Amino acid sequence: MATRNRYEDLARSVSAIGAVKRGLARVLPVECQGGAAATLALVKHHGDMRMSRLAELMAVDMSVCSRHVAHTVEHGWIERLPDPDDKRSRILRLTEPGHAMLGELDRRVTEAFSRHLSEWSDDDVELLTHLLVRLRESFGDCRAQAHHA
Repeated sequence: MATRNRYEDLARSVSAIGAVKRGLARVLPVECQGGAAATLALVKHHGDMRMSRLAELMAVDMSVCSRHVAHTVEHGWIERLPDPDDKRSRILRLTEPGHAMLGELDRRVTEAFSRHLSEWSDDDVELLTHLLVRLRESFGDCRAQAHHA
């Protein structure tokens, strides 16, 4: 039997991360699933921004981004403010309820990891975290690369 390429098992394991992501999605509040949660997290991480910047960060079409933003605005988690540099544009800003929802999302995801990884040692959790960060960094900014493919 031929020796497997060292990346074949890795490819299978990484594709199985979808099951982990689906499990985490099940613990999120019904009103704040994937796209809305990503919107909140990106605005918190990157600060106030235009919708075009958010669409770029999410690597989605403006129409998709617009739906996610509309959902978060309807729930009061994001507000649209006039852009002082361009009155036709709006700046997205996280509201206090948005910060509270992010806190709830973090709490739920942390509890899910705690439940599912309770048998893991602290060293194993730390190693997995380190390796996932390293894996992500090895891929760089995939959004920029996608435009050159």
